[in-house]
Amino acid sequence: MTCKSAFVYSNSLLNYHFHSDHPFNQKRVLLTKDLLEASDILDQTDMIKPRMATEEELALFHDVPYIEAVKKASKGLLSDKEAMEYGIGTEDTPIFSGMHEASSYLVGATLEAVDAVLESNYDHALNLGGGLHHGFKRKASGFCIYNDGAIAINYIRQKYNLRVLYVDTDAHHGDGVQWAFYDDPNVCTFSIHETGRYLFPGTGNVNERGIKEGHGYTFNLPIDAFTEDESFIQLYKSAFEEITSFFQPDVIVTQNGADAHSLDPLTHLCASMQIYEKIPSIAHQLAHTYCNGKWIALGGGGYDIWRVVPRAWAQIWSIMKTGNKLEGEIPITWQQKWNEEATVSLPTTWHDDKSKFPTIPRKAEITEKNEKVLESALKYTKNKRVL
Repeated sequence: MTCKSAFVYSNSLLNYHFHSDHPFNQKRVLLTKDLLEASDILDQTDMIKPRMATEEELALFHDVPYIEAVKKASKGLLSDKEAMEYGIGTEDTPIFSGMHEASSYLVGATLEAVDAVLESNYDHALNLGGGLHHGFKRKASGFCIYNDGAIAINYIRQKYNLRVLYVDTDAHHGDGVQWAFYDDPNVCTFSIHETGRYLFPGTGNVNERGIKEGHGYTFNLPIDAFTEDESFIQLYKSAFEEITSFFQPDVIVTQNGADAHSLDPLTHLCASMQIYEKIPSIAHQLAHTYCNGKWIALGGGGYDIWRVVPRAWAQIWSIMKTGNKLEGEIPITWQQKWNEEATVSLPTTWHDDKSKFPTIPRKAEITEKNEKVLESALKYTKNKRVL
């Protein structure tokens, strides 16, 4: 299936840069773009340029005093007391010059992706610079300053009045987006992530189901540490299909963190590239089944920027544009271009050699625990259907 798809990109997306030693490195976006171009499935005709989000658009989710604090921090004018109040200047989310403008471009890129799909006749759109799902209304958190996903969903609700299904496959729970819509029956959130017993932000339990009119429209699958491909894919597919059937969305927004891979330095899951073929493939299928193809995909976490993220994110675009996954060898031109700068040996194939992965002795136990989590998470869909 060939679909009309938009790839949102400009070098402005690379300006979201804390410091050289910080694990969040937007070079991932450039590496992915280059890999797609080397693979001959991305060219200038696919690309649309991002813009800066306006302050009014940022205020669709964030409190105005928080936006003002970020603007002051951008210019080195924020006091230590204010910085502490707003979660800015921490080890995770340090201050950098121009942080307001850089963050606003990431948000604007996501809004351009939304408009491309809902206004400009694209089936799908991809903004790999987005997916900053930990940002709160008045506080930065977990590498995230402005929460582009939450802003975009409010933008969709206000401008287009559509029901939104938000699906988050980052290894870290999509807390900022979940809490933003915890009482909203027109936004359904689904996050599959490593259990918060071991990992930031420590939330995303099965019993987090929403409140007031939004009760029953929040779904979480906190999977066990060291979960491998088979269990991840089985849970993700089963839950995504059931939740989509239950909620009947008008549009799907996915956050595509690439940090569930065994090589990721910040998490404890043991997936391979196999899940990054399935994640977009299932989203693509369900978007066409329920939403006339309306699918907006964002980036997210992912901290092995050389071996994992470019391959994982390239699969999203390949599925979007062609309906097919990328297989075989990585283009030698891409390897040659980045080999000298890379801090590890670059991959030579799209798939992983799983014989080099660690053996997980608790695999059966982990799988069983995950299946019980799935059963608990989907219990609500069995006795309530959206009218």
